[in-house]
Amino acid sequence: MAVIRLPAILAREAGGQREFTTDAATLEAALRDLPIADLLFEPGGGDLRRLVNVYVDGRDARSDLGAPLPQDAEVRVVAAVAGG
Repeated sequence: MAVIRLPAILAREAGGQREFTTDAATLEAALRDLPIADLLFEPGGGDLRRLVNVYVDGRDARSDLGAPLPQDAEVRVVAAVAGG
């Protein structure tokens, strides 16, 4: 099973859970299955939000969400913080 790890700020929105396991076939399917998918994707099932970055086994995977997700992969979601 692949493991998805969330930063503390997103884990709070997921009931405090920082780690999830998944058998999803693709990275996008795994992310959409998370209880915080509405925070990761634009409304209406759109693209990944601009300030959300995703890494699979340490490699930037933001531009390849449809790629197959290896069963032993480690996925890290990183939410950038912006403000002014």
